[in-house]
Amino acid sequence: MKASDADIIIVPGYTNSGPDHWQSRWQAKLSTARRVEQAEWAKPVREEWVERLAEEVNAAERPVVLVAHSLGIPTVVHAIPLFKKPVAGAFFVAPPDVANAAIRPKHLMTFGPYPRERLPFPTMLIASRNDPFGSYEHAEDIADSWGALLIDAGESGHINSESGHGPWPEGTMVFAQFLSRL
Repeated sequence: MKASDADIIIVPGYTNSGPDHWQSRWQAKLSTARRVEQAEWAKPVREEWVERLAEEVNAAERPVVLVAHSLGIPTVVHAIPLFKKPVAGAFFVAPPDVANAAIRPKHLMTFGPYPRERLPFPTMLIASRNDPFGSYEHAEDIADSWGALLIDAGESGHINSESGHGPWPEGTMVFAQFLSRL
């Protein structure tokens, strides 16, 4: 599949993805990409985020490819039962451990726990070995239960602009390979 053949839905995490974030850059470059806009980025409410994402997926006109970062990942996984349109694949980056009581802010835990069922579409999960919001071992565990392909990003922090992943050319290449296999 080519990017132009899909509705690419960008699913940011907590506080949204700023202009330097790789998700924002990808959205600007991919003609069929659009971002899920949430009413409240700083005080996320799981049910509202999930319903908003389902609205976007269900409004799609082409096969859907989801590109989720951080809190966008549990948003996607919890929204799956509400999808009425098929999802061709999901590209997940930096999964937070939403069941870890040490993660701050605490209200992010309302997005946990993750469902453990195998996901109904091909999924790639990219995780860092030093992400402050989720351990690599946690990423291995959820990738295994979901049937997702896990990619080791090494010591890359939270894979966002703060960790130096604004343009993120390696991510662009991996995403292109993922799309080509859908």
